[in-house]
Amino acid sequence: MNLATKDIRHNFGRFALTTVGIGMLLMIVMGMGGIYRGLIHEAALFVKQVGADIWVVQGGTRGPFAEVSRIPANLEDRVRAVPGVASARRFVSHTIQRQHRGRPLRMVVQGLSWPEDRGDWVPVTAGRPLRQAHYEMIADGSLGLLLGEKVKLGKDVYEVVGLTKGMVGTGGDGLCFFTTSDAEAIQFDVPGEALRLERAARLSRLEGMDLGRVTPLLSERVIGQASELPALAPPQVSAIMLTLQPGTDIAKVAETISTWPDVTVYSRQQQVDLLLSGMVDKAKRQLGLFRALLIIISAIIMALIIYTLTLDKIHDIAMLKLMGARNGVIIGLILQQALLIGVLGYGLAYWLGTYAFPKFPRLVVIENQDLLSLGVIVLGISVFASLMGIGKAMGVEPNKVLS
Repeated sequence: MNLATKDIRHNFGRFALTTVGIGMLLMIVMGMGGIYRGLIHEAALFVKQVGADIWVVQGGTRGPFAEVSRIPANLEDRVRAVPGVASARRFVSHTIQRQHRGRPLRMVVQGLSWPEDRGDWVPVTAGRPLRQAHYEMIADGSLGLLLGEKVKLGKDVYEVVGLTKGMVGTGGDGLCFFTTSDAEAIQFDVPGEALRLERAARLSRLEGMDLGRVTPLLSERVIGQASELPALAPPQVSAIMLTLQPGTDIAKVAETISTWPDVTVYSRQQQVDLLLSGMVDKAKRQLGLFRALLIIISAIIMALIIYTLTLDKIHDIAMLKLMGARNGVIIGLILQQALLIGVLGYGLAYWLGTYAFPKFPRLVVIENQDLLSLGVIVLGISVFASLMGIGKAMGVEPNKVLS
Protein backbone atom coordinates (compact mmCIF):
# COMPACT_ATOMS: atom_id res chain seq x y z
CA MET A 1 0.00 0.00 0.00
CA ASN A 2 1.39 3.42 -1.01
CA LEU A 3 1.10 5.82 1.91
CA ALA A 4 1.38 8.93 -0.31
CA THR A 5 -1.60 7.85 -2.42
CA LYS A 6 -3.58 6.98 0.70
CA ASP A 7 -2.91 10.39 2.23
CA ILE A 8 -3.78 12.21 -1.04
CA ARG A 9 -7.18 10.50 -1.10
CA HIS A 10 -7.73 11.60 2.48
CA ASN A 11 -6.87 15.25 1.67
CA PHE A 12 -7.90 15.28 -1.97
CA GLY A 13 -9.47 18.76 -1.96
CA ARG A 14 -6.38 20.49 -0.63
CA PHE A 15 -4.12 18.45 -2.89
CA ALA A 16 -6.20 19.29 -5.99
CA LEU A 17 -6.30 23.03 -5.23
CA THR A 18 -2.57 23.05 -4.61
CA THR A 19 -1.91 21.28 -7.91
CA VAL A 20 -4.15 23.69 -9.83
CA GLY A 21 -2.48 26.72 -8.22
CA ILE A 22 1.00 25.42 -8.98
CA GLY A 23 -0.11 24.54 -12.52
CA MET A 24 -1.34 28.10 -13.13
CA LEU A 25 1.93 29.56 -11.86
CA LEU A 26 3.96 27.20 -14.03
CA MET A 27 1.79 28.08 -17.04
CA ILE A 28 2.71 31.75 -16.54
CA VAL A 29 6.39 30.81 -16.21
CA MET A 30 6.08 28.77 -19.40
CA GLY A 31 4.31 31.66 -21.11
CA MET A 32 6.99 34.17 -20.09
CA GLY A 33 9.62 32.12 -21.87
CA GLY A 34 7.31 31.65 -24.86
CA ILE A 35 6.63 35.39 -25.13
CA TYR A 36 10.36 36.07 -25.19
CA ARG A 37 10.86 33.48 -27.93
CA GLY A 38 7.94 35.06 -29.80
CA LEU A 39 9.52 38.51 -29.54
CA ILE A 40 12.72 37.20 -31.12
CA HIS A 41 10.78 35.42 -33.86
CA GLU A 42 8.64 38.46 -34.71
CA ALA A 43 11.56 40.88 -34.61
CA ALA A 44 13.69 38.85 -37.02
CA LEU A 45 10.84 37.56 -39.19
CA PHE A 46 10.70 40.40 -41.72
CA VAL A 47 14.49 40.69 -42.09
CA LYS A 48 14.78 36.96 -42.77
CA GLN A 49 11.66 36.73 -44.94
CA VAL A 50 12.50 39.61 -47.26
CA GLY A 51 15.67 37.81 -48.35
CA ALA A 52 18.03 40.81 -48.63
CA ASP A 53 21.75 39.99 -48.31
CA ILE A 54 22.90 43.55 -47.55
CA TRP A 55 21.15 46.60 -46.08
CA VAL A 56 22.40 50.06 -47.08
CA VAL A 57 21.30 52.75 -44.58
CA GLN A 58 22.03 56.36 -43.73
CA GLY A 59 25.67 56.96 -42.83
CA GLY A 60 26.42 56.88 -39.12
CA THR A 61 23.12 55.22 -38.18
CA ARG A 62 22.28 51.68 -37.14
CA GLY A 63 19.51 51.12 -39.65
CA PRO A 64 15.74 51.67 -39.83
CA PHE A 65 14.97 49.08 -37.13
CA ALA A 66 17.08 50.88 -34.52
CA GLU A 67 16.62 54.57 -35.40
CA VAL A 68 15.52 56.94 -38.14
CA SER A 69 17.37 56.38 -41.42
CA ARG A 70 16.94 58.63 -44.47
CA ILE A 71 18.72 58.13 -47.80
CA PRO A 72 17.85 59.37 -51.32
CA ALA A 73 15.80 56.98 -53.43
CA ASN A 74 18.21 57.36 -56.37
CA LEU A 75 20.86 55.57 -54.30
CA GLU A 76 19.12 52.45 -55.61
CA ASP A 77 20.57 53.14 -59.07
CA ARG A 78 24.07 53.75 -57.68
CA VAL A 79 24.30 50.43 -55.82
CA ARG A 80 23.13 48.50 -58.88
CA ALA A 81 26.42 49.41 -60.52
CA VAL A 82 28.45 47.64 -57.82
CA PRO A 83 29.87 44.32 -59.12
CA GLY A 84 28.06 41.30 -57.68
CA VAL A 85 24.73 43.07 -56.99
CA ALA A 86 21.82 41.24 -58.62
CA SER A 87 19.00 43.57 -57.54
CA ALA A 88 18.34 46.58 -55.33
CA ARG A 89 15.05 47.45 -53.64
CA ARG A 90 13.92 50.50 -51.74
CA PHE A 91 12.74 50.02 -48.16
CA VAL A 92 10.10 52.27 -46.62
CA SER A 93 8.60 51.53 -43.22
CA HIS A 94 6.57 53.53 -40.72
CA THR A 95 3.78 52.95 -38.21
CA ILE A 96 0.39 54.64 -38.47
CA GLN A 97 -2.87 54.54 -36.52
CA ARG A 98 -6.18 55.39 -38.14
CA GLN A 99 -9.88 54.97 -37.45
CA HIS A 100 -11.55 52.21 -39.45
CA ARG A 101 -15.05 50.84 -38.92
CA GLY A 102 -15.28 52.85 -35.73
CA ARG A 103 -12.20 51.35 -34.08
CA PRO A 104 -8.47 52.16 -33.99
CA LEU A 105 -6.48 50.48 -36.75
CA ARG A 106 -2.74 50.43 -36.04
CA MET A 107 -0.43 49.00 -38.69
CA VAL A 108 3.16 49.03 -39.91
CA VAL A 109 3.28 50.31 -43.49
CA GLN A 110 5.91 48.52 -45.58
CA GLY A 111 6.78 49.81 -49.04
CA LEU A 112 7.59 47.32 -51.81
CA SER A 113 9.93 48.53 -54.56
CA TRP A 114 7.52 48.39 -57.48
CA PRO A 115 7.74 46.88 -60.07
CA GLU A 116 10.76 44.76 -59.09
CA ASP A 117 9.12 43.70 -55.83
CA ARG A 118 5.42 42.82 -56.01
CA GLY A 119 5.33 40.96 -52.70
CA ASP A 120 5.75 37.48 -54.17
CA TRP A 121 7.95 36.57 -51.19
CA VAL A 122 5.18 37.50 -48.71
CA PRO A 123 3.48 34.30 -47.41
CA VAL A 124 -0.01 35.10 -48.72
CA THR A 125 -2.69 32.87 -47.19
CA ALA A 126 -5.56 34.31 -49.23
CA GLY A 127 -5.76 36.52 -52.28
CA ARG A 128 -2.69 37.49 -54.31
CA PRO A 129 0.39 39.76 -54.37
CA LEU A 130 0.25 43.31 -55.75
CA ARG A 131 -0.55 43.72 -59.45
CA GLN A 132 -0.97 47.48 -59.68
CA ALA A 133 1.35 50.35 -58.87
CA HIS A 134 -1.27 52.09 -56.75
CA TYR A 135 -4.21 51.52 -54.42
CA GLU A 136 -3.58 47.86 -53.50
CA MET A 137 -2.36 46.39 -50.21
CA ILE A 138 -1.49 43.08 -48.55
CA ALA A 139 -2.55 43.00 -44.89
CA ASP A 140 -1.71 40.73 -41.98
CA GLY A 141 -4.67 38.79 -40.61
CA SER A 142 -4.16 40.19 -37.09
CA LEU A 143 -5.52 43.55 -38.30
CA GLY A 144 -8.97 42.06 -38.83
CA LEU A 145 -9.26 43.29 -42.43
CA LEU A 146 -11.15 41.21 -44.98
CA LEU A 147 -10.14 40.28 -48.50
CA GLY A 148 -11.50 42.90 -50.88
CA GLU A 149 -12.15 45.43 -48.10
CA LYS A 150 -11.50 49.12 -48.86
CA VAL A 151 -9.42 51.16 -46.41
CA LYS A 152 -9.04 54.95 -46.62
CA LEU A 153 -5.52 56.10 -45.74
CA GLY A 154 -4.77 59.74 -46.34
CA LYS A 155 -6.53 61.00 -49.44
CA ASP A 156 -6.64 57.61 -51.20
CA VAL A 157 -8.60 54.39 -50.79
CA TYR A 158 -6.74 51.07 -50.88
CA GLU A 159 -8.14 47.61 -51.52
CA VAL A 160 -6.98 44.55 -49.58
CA VAL A 161 -5.95 42.15 -52.36
CA GLY A 162 -4.03 39.69 -50.17
CA LEU A 163 -3.93 38.42 -46.61
CA THR A 164 -0.92 37.04 -44.77
CA LYS A 165 -0.39 35.53 -41.32
CA GLY A 166 2.23 36.09 -38.65
CA MET A 167 3.79 39.13 -40.36
CA VAL A 168 4.02 41.66 -37.53
CA GLY A 169 6.45 44.38 -36.51
CA THR A 170 8.63 44.50 -33.41
CA GLY A 171 5.79 46.19 -31.53
CA GLY A 172 3.31 43.45 -32.40
CA ASP A 173 1.41 45.57 -34.96
CA GLY A 174 0.40 43.84 -38.18
CA LEU A 175 2.29 44.60 -41.38
CA CYS A 176 0.62 46.04 -44.47
CA PHE A 177 2.46 45.97 -47.79
CA PHE A 178 2.06 48.75 -50.36
CA THR A 179 4.19 49.97 -53.24
CA THR A 180 6.85 52.45 -52.14
CA SER A 181 5.07 55.34 -53.85
CA ASP A 182 1.84 54.55 -51.96
CA ALA A 183 3.75 54.06 -48.69
CA GLU A 184 5.38 57.47 -49.10
CA ALA A 185 2.04 59.06 -50.02
CA ILE A 186 0.59 57.72 -46.76
CA GLN A 187 3.64 58.81 -44.75
CA PHE A 188 3.81 62.37 -46.08
CA ASP A 189 0.09 63.03 -46.38
CA VAL A 190 -0.94 66.39 -44.92
CA PRO A 191 -4.33 68.16 -44.80
CA GLY A 192 -5.29 70.44 -47.69
CA GLU A 193 -5.20 73.54 -45.48
CA ALA A 194 -1.61 72.76 -44.49
CA LEU A 195 -0.66 72.57 -48.18
CA ARG A 196 -2.34 75.90 -48.87
CA LEU A 197 -0.53 77.59 -45.99
CA GLU A 198 2.82 76.10 -47.03
CA ARG A 199 2.39 77.38 -50.62
CA ALA A 200 1.37 80.81 -49.31
CA ALA A 201 4.52 80.88 -47.19
CA ARG A 202 6.61 80.04 -50.25
CA LEU A 203 5.02 82.88 -52.21
CA SER A 204 5.57 85.30 -49.33
CA ARG A 205 9.26 84.40 -49.14
CA LEU A 206 9.61 84.82 -52.92
CA GLU A 207 7.96 88.24 -52.90
CA GLY A 208 10.39 89.38 -50.22
CA MET A 209 13.36 88.62 -52.50
CA ASP A 210 14.71 90.72 -55.37
CA LEU A 211 14.43 87.70 -57.67
CA GLY A 212 10.72 87.43 -57.00
CA ARG A 213 10.11 91.12 -57.74
CA VAL A 214 12.00 91.11 -61.06
CA THR A 215 10.71 87.67 -62.16
CA PRO A 216 6.96 87.56 -61.42
CA LEU A 217 6.51 84.34 -63.42
CA LEU A 218 8.31 82.46 -60.63
CA SER A 219 5.27 82.96 -58.41
CA GLU A 220 3.33 80.53 -60.56
CA ARG A 221 5.96 77.89 -59.90
CA VAL A 222 6.32 78.29 -56.14
CA ILE A 223 2.59 77.94 -55.47
CA GLY A 224 2.48 74.65 -57.37
CA GLN A 225 3.12 71.14 -56.08
CA ALA A 226 6.35 70.63 -54.13
CA SER A 227 7.29 67.70 -56.39
CA GLU A 228 7.43 70.08 -59.37
CA LEU A 229 10.03 72.34 -57.75
CA PRO A 230 13.46 71.30 -59.10
CA ALA A 231 15.27 72.53 -55.97
CA LEU A 232 13.35 70.12 -53.73
CA ALA A 233 14.47 66.50 -53.58
CA PRO A 234 11.89 63.69 -53.84
CA PRO A 235 10.86 61.87 -50.64
CA GLN A 236 13.66 59.84 -49.10
CA VAL A 237 13.55 56.13 -48.22
CA SER A 238 14.67 54.30 -45.08
CA ALA A 239 17.13 51.87 -46.66
CA ILE A 240 18.15 50.03 -49.81
CA MET A 241 18.05 46.23 -49.75
CA LEU A 242 20.54 44.38 -51.96
CA THR A 243 20.34 40.84 -53.26
CA LEU A 244 23.67 39.51 -54.52
CA GLN A 245 24.43 37.19 -57.38
CA PRO A 246 25.06 33.53 -56.46
CA GLY A 247 28.62 32.93 -55.31
CA THR A 248 29.35 36.60 -54.64
CA ASP A 249 31.44 37.42 -51.57
CA ILE A 250 29.15 39.45 -49.29
CA ALA A 251 32.08 40.90 -47.34
CA LYS A 252 33.72 42.21 -50.53
CA VAL A 253 30.55 43.94 -51.76
CA ALA A 254 29.92 45.40 -48.29
CA GLU A 255 33.51 46.67 -48.15
CA THR A 256 33.12 48.38 -51.53
CA ILE A 257 29.91 50.20 -50.55
CA SER A 258 31.29 51.05 -47.10
CA THR A 259 33.84 53.36 -48.75
CA TRP A 260 30.99 55.73 -49.68
CA PRO A 261 30.88 58.43 -46.98
CA ASP A 262 27.09 58.94 -47.03
CA VAL A 263 25.98 55.37 -46.17
CA THR A 264 26.52 52.53 -43.70
CA VAL A 265 26.31 48.88 -44.69
CA TYR A 266 24.98 45.93 -42.67
CA SER A 267 24.61 42.28 -43.55
CA ARG A 268 21.37 40.41 -42.88
CA GLN A 269 22.72 38.85 -39.69
CA GLN A 270 24.02 42.20 -38.47
CA GLN A 271 20.53 43.68 -38.92
CA VAL A 272 19.04 40.83 -36.90
CA ASP A 273 21.66 41.31 -34.18
CA LEU A 274 20.87 45.03 -34.03
CA LEU A 275 17.21 44.21 -33.51
CA LEU A 276 17.84 41.66 -30.77
CA SER A 277 20.43 43.75 -28.93
CA GLY A 278 18.33 46.89 -29.07
CA MET A 279 14.54 46.71 -29.04
CA VAL A 280 14.24 43.14 -27.72
CA ASP A 281 17.02 43.21 -25.12
CA LYS A 282 15.11 45.14 -22.42
CA ALA A 283 12.00 43.03 -22.93
CA LYS A 284 14.16 39.91 -22.60
CA ARG A 285 15.62 41.05 -19.29
CA GLN A 286 12.25 42.10 -17.91
CA LEU A 287 10.57 38.82 -18.86
CA GLY A 288 13.52 36.90 -17.43
CA LEU A 289 13.21 38.74 -14.12
CA PHE A 290 9.47 38.00 -13.87
CA ARG A 291 10.11 34.39 -14.76
CA ALA A 292 12.72 34.03 -12.02
CA LEU A 293 10.41 35.65 -9.46
CA LEU A 294 7.56 33.32 -10.37
CA ILE A 295 9.82 30.28 -10.02
CA ILE A 296 10.89 31.45 -6.55
CA ILE A 297 7.25 32.11 -5.59
CA SER A 298 6.26 28.64 -6.80
CA ALA A 299 9.01 27.06 -4.72
CA ILE A 300 7.96 28.97 -1.60
CA ILE A 301 4.26 28.11 -2.05
CA MET A 302 4.99 24.42 -2.58
CA ALA A 303 7.31 24.35 0.45
CA LEU A 304 4.68 25.96 2.70
CA ILE A 305 1.92 23.63 1.49
CA ILE A 306 4.04 20.50 1.91
CA TYR A 307 5.05 21.73 5.37
CA THR A 308 1.38 22.33 6.26
CA LEU A 309 0.41 18.87 5.02
CA THR A 310 3.22 17.45 7.15
CA LEU A 311 1.96 19.28 10.25
CA ASP A 312 -1.47 17.74 9.70
CA LYS A 313 0.16 14.30 9.72
CA ILE A 314 2.31 14.75 12.84
CA HIS A 315 0.15 12.30 14.83
CA ASP A 316 0.19 9.77 11.99
CA ILE A 317 3.97 10.09 11.54
CA ALA A 318 4.49 9.53 15.29
CA MET A 319 2.28 6.44 15.07
CA LEU A 320 4.34 5.11 12.17
CA LYS A 321 7.55 5.63 14.13
CA LEU A 322 6.03 3.94 17.17
CA MET A 323 5.14 0.96 14.96
CA GLY A 324 8.77 0.77 13.82
CA ALA A 325 8.48 2.33 10.38
CA ARG A 326 11.83 3.26 8.84
CA ASN A 327 12.74 6.88 8.14
CA GLY A 328 12.81 6.05 4.41
CA VAL A 329 9.10 5.29 4.49
CA ILE A 330 8.27 8.66 6.02
CA ILE A 331 10.67 10.53 3.72
CA GLY A 332 9.15 8.74 0.71
CA LEU A 333 5.64 9.74 1.84
CA ILE A 334 6.49 13.46 1.84
CA LEU A 335 8.81 13.42 -1.20
CA GLN A 336 6.33 11.50 -3.36
CA GLN A 337 3.58 13.98 -2.56
CA ALA A 338 5.82 16.92 -3.49
CA LEU A 339 6.86 15.23 -6.75
CA LEU A 340 3.25 14.43 -7.60
CA ILE A 341 2.24 18.07 -7.06
CA GLY A 342 5.13 19.23 -9.28
CA VAL A 343 4.58 16.70 -12.07
CA LEU A 344 0.80 17.11 -12.17
CA GLY A 345 1.13 20.90 -11.98
CA TYR A 346 3.60 20.85 -14.87
CA GLY A 347 1.28 18.66 -16.94
CA LEU A 348 -1.67 20.94 -16.16
CA ALA A 349 0.40 24.00 -17.13
CA TYR A 350 1.30 22.47 -20.50
CA TRP A 351 -2.30 21.40 -21.17
CA LEU A 352 -3.72 24.80 -20.30
CA GLY A 353 -1.00 26.54 -22.29
CA THR A 354 -1.88 24.69 -25.50
CA TYR A 355 -5.33 26.30 -25.35
CA ALA A 356 -4.45 29.69 -23.83
CA PHE A 357 -1.23 30.69 -25.60
CA PRO A 358 -2.65 30.83 -29.17
CA LYS A 359 -5.21 33.39 -27.92
CA PHE A 360 -2.53 35.78 -26.58
CA PRO A 361 -2.22 39.10 -28.48
CA ARG A 362 1.51 38.44 -29.05
CA LEU A 363 3.06 35.30 -30.48
CA VAL A 364 4.05 32.68 -27.89
CA VAL A 365 6.69 30.21 -29.08
CA ILE A 366 7.25 27.17 -26.83
CA GLU A 367 10.36 25.20 -27.74
CA ASN A 368 11.24 21.71 -26.57
CA GLN A 369 14.44 22.86 -24.86
CA ASP A 370 12.42 25.36 -22.80
CA LEU A 371 9.96 22.65 -21.79
CA LEU A 372 12.82 20.35 -20.81
CA SER A 373 14.62 23.00 -18.76
CA LEU A 374 11.38 23.97 -17.00
CA GLY A 375 10.70 20.30 -16.24
CA VAL A 376 14.11 19.99 -14.57
CA ILE A 377 13.42 23.17 -12.59
CA VAL A 378 10.04 21.80 -11.44
CA LEU A 379 11.69 18.61 -10.22
CA GLY A 380 14.23 20.68 -8.31
CA ILE A 381 11.45 22.80 -6.79
CA SER A 382 9.56 19.67 -5.74
CA VAL A 383 12.59 18.23 -3.99
CA PHE A 384 13.35 21.58 -2.32
CA ALA A 385 9.72 21.99 -1.21
CA SER A 386 9.79 18.60 0.49
CA LEU A 387 12.88 19.40 2.59
CA MET A 388 11.00 21.52 5.14
CA GLY A 389 8.37 18.85 5.60
CA ILE A 390 10.98 16.09 5.82
CA GLY A 391 12.95 18.06 8.40
CA LYS A 392 9.82 18.49 10.53
CA ALA A 393 8.86 14.81 10.18
CA MET A 394 12.34 13.62 11.18
CA GLY A 395 12.09 15.65 14.39
CA VAL A 396 8.83 14.00 15.53
CA GLU A 397 9.23 11.70 18.54
CA PRO A 398 7.25 8.43 18.71
CA ASN A 399 5.79 9.39 22.11
CA LYS A 400 4.08 12.31 20.38
CA VAL A 401 1.24 9.90 19.63
CA LEU A 402 0.41 9.79 23.32
CA SER A 403 -0.02 13.58 23.63
